[in-house]
Amino acid sequence: MAEGERASETGGDTADQTGECGGSPGAQGRAEELKAQANEYFRVKDYDRAVQYYTQAIALSQDSAIYYGNRSLAYLRTECYGYALADASRAIQLDAKYIKGYYRRATSNMALGKFKAALKDYETVVKVRPQDRDAQMKFHECSKMVRQKAFERAIACEQQNRSVVDSLDIEGMTIEDEYTGPQLQDGKVTLDFMVDLMQFYKDQKKIHRKCIYQILVQVKEILSQLPSLVEISLEESEQVTVCGDTHGQFYDMMNIFHLNGLPSESNPYIFNGDFVDRGSFSVEVIVTLCGFKLLFPGHFHLLRGNHETDTMNQMYGFEGEVKAKYSAQMFQLFSEVFQWLPLAMCVNHRVLIMHGGLFSEDGVTLDQIRSIDRNRQPPDSGPMCDLLWSDPQPQDGRSVSKRGVSCQFGPDVSRQFLSENSLDYIIRSHEVKPEGYEVTHDGLCVTVFSAPNYCDQMGNKGAYIHLSGSDLKPKFHQFEAVPHPNVKPMLYANSLLQMGMM
Repeated sequence: MAEGERASETGGDTADQTGECGGSPGAQGRAEELKAQANEYFRVKDYDRAVQYYTQAIALSQDSAIYYGNRSLAYLRTECYGYALADASRAIQLDAKYIKGYYRRATSNMALGKFKAALKDYETVVKVRPQDRDAQMKFHECSKMVRQKAFERAIACEQQNRSVVDSLDIEGMTIEDEYTGPQLQDGKVTLDFMVDLMQFYKDQKKIHRKCIYQILVQVKEILSQLPSLVEISLEESEQVTVCGDTHGQFYDMMNIFHLNGLPSESNPYIFNGDFVDRGSFSVEVIVTLCGFKLLFPGHFHLLRGNHETDTMNQMYGFEGEVKAKYSAQMFQLFSEVFQWLPLAMCVNHRVLIMHGGLFSEDGVTLDQIRSIDRNRQPPDSGPMCDLLWSDPQPQDGRSVSKRGVSCQFGPDVSRQFLSENSLDYIIRSHEVKPEGYEVTHDGLCVTVFSAPNYCDQMGNKGAYIHLSGSDLKPKFHQFEAVPHPNVKPMLYANSLLQMGMM
């Protein structure tokens, strides 16, 4: 969908622009002014500010389906799928004929992997608008996904104990004479191979499938030997670099290595999940990361994010990208690798690192994290889900997640967890931050995000953290986005997301 069309979605047709406000004429006029301001913020992609103004409009007029529908769309843009779902449902409750509410609720459910619920809403739209080609397309696409998921469940039991590796004949794969790219030396990753690989990728070339299969089989073996909670020790003179989400932004990841040095035994890294999806160079990112894991297994660390999961990969592009560049079989092997990624790291018994955050219930211990059976797709609740999905909130206590998965946790939750486990603070990622990082909960919760100008539209800086063994205090380093080839984000995403939201 074109950018102009996206912006107009906020107001939609004429009724969406004017709205119907309850309350006094003065309140109605002020609410419409606030909505108009919100629409303008949406148009310039300042979605957080748009949400603020839609919220103020709703406070003055709580019976306008349009206000809830518009705020739902703004929440969708900021990945607050739980809030978007609630607002779309409220809009429908206020006006059962508000078709955009059904579209937006369906999109929210699609983003959460709830395909059956999405299909029900698309079916409603098709009944109301039988001539709407876009609605028909969404309905049929969603129907296909529901059938595909049912098929996958049916064969899952048969394949439970079988690995893609068992069906691979890597030695029998021929590297053609015309291939000029890097190759493993006697099946092993070397520093020269990694340097050549990164340059080959910078030049937008595709390495041979045999090389990737060799890397994935070996990295799966290494990861499968690791505990769910990896523990490392830094001497006083040592430091480690912690990076947040990279989301397929290969050229920005190369900039991190340019600014901070290539990984080595004396320059260790921790990449804190969400390596893939959204950005359209996800294969390049994850193959590079896996290569360095093989080269420096004790000094290059990878943790699982919520996007190292099948449902997210199906929706947000990684599955489509792997299939476009290689094959469905290769995606299945990536999926197996992702299931063995550790869920958390502890540095010097004092700093805990995970992708999402803390837990929906009190009393979780490091021993419980160690005991998680992680070789699976994440459950919808429980400690594994929370480690991948939860977010901090400024107020004490816990609340329903803005994402529709896991929870939001307050400063008191952080204090209690850290005290009970004799930790100083946590580092997590999972959220875009304008400065690339954020310190909350009185210094007990640190967020780092390493995908600058996320999805080519957020305008945020990226950041990484240095942790020194001498004091373990986070030292933040910011960086800006760098140019990349003219390949748009979400190029390989599911067509329902590419089609946008009416």
